[in-house]
Amino acid sequence: MYNLILPLHSLVRWLVLISLLAAIFRSYQGWLGRKAYSKFDERLRVVTVTILHIQFVLGLWLYAISPITTWFIHHFSEGVRMREIRFFGMEHITMMTIAVMLITIGASKAKRQIGDVNKFRTQAIWFTIGLLVILSSIPWAFSPLVHRPWLRAF
Repeated sequence: MYNLILPLHSLVRWLVLISLLAAIFRSYQGWLGRKAYSKFDERLRVVTVTILHIQFVLGLWLYAISPITTWFIHHFSEGVRMREIRFFGMEHITMMTIAVMLITIGASKAKRQIGDVNKFRTQAIWFTIGLLVILSSIPWAFSPLVHRPWLRAF
């Protein structure tokens, strides 16, 4: 199961980033351009949050079955001193949980705002903060600290 969930989690990461960037772009465009919050913007918000939640569930599932996190949980005092093990056992899941919470709160707040500019502004701010947290917590291929391939094969 691990060999299926890990590449799936790697693939869905790109869907999260693409949809989040699109939603943020539209949000700033609508906010600064004082545009109407359209049905497309509503659907984009819902699709972005849905993809994010799917990725989060995949990540939780991966956390539960990963040999790295299993080792971390059973050898916490050693694992917390090992950069890569600590990253996947503690840092990655914590930061991604925070990012999911920020984006979910932002989507919920934006939905309830009165006025199109307020919807766009709320969504732009919360989604941007969430994106920054996500970007800081992905094990990028170029990272000198913890790195993984751009995309894992099935």
